[in-house]
Amino acid sequence: MTDLEVTGTEPETGITPGGRDGAFRDVLAADHARRGKPPRHFTDMDEQERQEVCTGMGLPKFRVSQLANHYFNHLSTDPADFTDFPAASRAEAAQRFFPELITPVTVQEADRGTTIKTLWELFDGSRIESVLMRYPSRATLCISSQVGCGMGCPFCATGQLGLTRNMSTGEILEQVRAASRMMQSGQVAGGPGRLSNIVFMGMGEPMGNYKAVLSAVRQISALPPKGFGISARNITVSTVGVVPGIRKLINEGIPVRLAVSLHAPSDKLRDELVPMNRRFNTAQVLDAAHDYYLASGRRVSIEYALMRGINDQAEHAQLLAKRLNHYGDDWAHVNPIPLNPIEGSRWTASKPEDEKRFLDILHKAGIAATMRDTRGSDIDGACGQLAAKSIKLQA
Repeated sequence: MTDLEVTGTEPETGITPGGRDGAFRDVLAADHARRGKPPRHFTDMDEQERQEVCTGMGLPKFRVSQLANHYFNHLSTDPADFTDFPAASRAEAAQRFFPELITPVTVQEADRGTTIKTLWELFDGSRIESVLMRYPSRATLCISSQVGCGMGCPFCATGQLGLTRNMSTGEILEQVRAASRMMQSGQVAGGPGRLSNIVFMGMGEPMGNYKAVLSAVRQISALPPKGFGISARNITVSTVGVVPGIRKLINEGIPVRLAVSLHAPSDKLRDELVPMNRRFNTAQVLDAAHDYYLASGRRVSIEYALMRGINDQAEHAQLLAKRLNHYGDDWAHVNPIPLNPIEGSRWTASKPEDEKRFLDILHKAGIAATMRDTRGSDIDGACGQLAAKSIKLQA
């Protein structure tokens, strides 16, 4: 069993073996062990399972292809749309294959309607978030892969929630289908369009839910009616530095972009900002990320949340440039991110002049770097803020 496979018995999921002992332990939500499994969805089944369900309903196997077409091509789970299906079987098929997995609780809009953040409730009352951001040349959806997060980064709203459970492939993909329908139907400012990019940068550590995330990636990138037809090159999978997950991803041969949430150039500082560093240090993380670049030919994104007086000074930028240039090739693109602070937190955004200096130092060192666009800063923009607020109101 690898570091990324589920250990123990369900429903305790997403706990890395090393998270229970050693230098790093996953931060668990108080109710993490009391959650069951979500209803099994069409996208959670392989082809044989789908056919067996159809056969059990007294339907021929070819009906599976029709259902796949409705889901991935027409983005529909409404039995009223299954006009090519026997009328008497439509409702049962929808119930068996497309149980309702996510329900919108709150929808917030910003940036003149081009940024839409949705708080979703799952079957067990858990809440997660997704953010749809429309730009002139693309539409990007930031999705969640876990309920909460066990990585415990102190500046992150999701990290303060702890890890409740992994999400199923169906729960992950329903975020994609919902956003695709919004774009298709013109619900996002700018008129009808197409969802083009997916980033696994919402709630959770994707490498902690590897199997479901990879299944989702394959179905997002497969052509209809096998998937949504979003190019794998337009999918980004992020990690705080779970090295076995990065190395496993290398062997998948899927040209997704890897994003590493580094946030600090030294082990001493990163131990404080990213507790997982106590298990996989900066050298191990950067070595694995560079190996991913060599194997895929795709530059790795280095995510770096700038925090005032903590990791945003000239010496931090200089050390970061030195660490990246150590590998001798143009392998990484740094995304300095203005921190969206949590209410009441000591972690706050950098001064504009420090942000500019940080970027200038990287550029002068030959490092490709672009300051991240801060979308949705007026709508609980940091991932986990909306969910955390809703949990407090429920308590």
